[in-house]
Amino acid sequence: MTIRLQARKLAAMLALTVFALAPATHAAAPPNIAAASDLQFALTEIAESFRRSTGQDLNIAFGSSGNFRRQIAEGAPFELFLSADEAYVEALAAEGRTEDAGVRYATGRIVLFVPTGSRLKADATLADLGAAAKDGRLKRLAIANPEHAPYGRASREALQKAGIWLQVAPKLALGENVSQAAQFAASGAAQAGIVANSLARSPALAGKGESVLLSSTLHAPLHQRMVLTKRAGPVARAFFEYLQQPAARAMFRRYGFTLPES
Repeated sequence: MTIRLQARKLAAMLALTVFALAPATHAAAPPNIAAASDLQFALTEIAESFRRSTGQDLNIAFGSSGNFRRQIAEGAPFELFLSADEAYVEALAAEGRTEDAGVRYATGRIVLFVPTGSRLKADATLADLGAAAKDGRLKRLAIANPEHAPYGRASREALQKAGIWLQVAPKLALGENVSQAAQFAASGAAQAGIVANSLARSPALAGKGESVLLSSTLHAPLHQRMVLTKRAGPVARAFFEYLQQPAARAMFRRYGFTLPES
């Protein structure tokens, strides 16, 4: 670890300690944080734990990682970016828009979600999905837009590897992000959806259908990385450090993420 990185890590830890011991009475506006939509429930829970510990609020926007990458490059005032695809963080770092290359915080997985009432099977091989596209049971399949959403890209890769992309492509209902795709499926607007495992485990989808984990061999790994931008202030730095602590890591794990070694 370089001296510069050690100093930055120490500063973040000191900021977290200060906030925990003495919350500011006249705090500045909460920092703007850009987060991949697969984090909607996990990160909300972690942020609430952070608020209870430090008294500090956060302004979190959830959306597609590709859109956030573009917005940050165009000057959007985000202080911390949690991407579902580490390539977007690495690209921003290469452009000099972040403090460094950040850290990998999790690896995500995709599931096939079948809402209650659908005639499709929650089949990990995706064979029934292909059959349903042919026999008329599948009218709409919800996935995130592969052009800018990492989970949509993984969904497309899985469908291609399963050999059913051509059958299902005309029936796709594309969400702006994976959270919107999950909403399409949970509402019954689609007969099935390929969504983030973290969302399938959330209160929003629990009890609304059945999900099955798809093999990680069907798509490139969904390595997720977070980074502080050049705009980062002390609260964002403290939260960045908090996300790497045992309490936050346990919450990520509970939502189905695979975590890197400490």
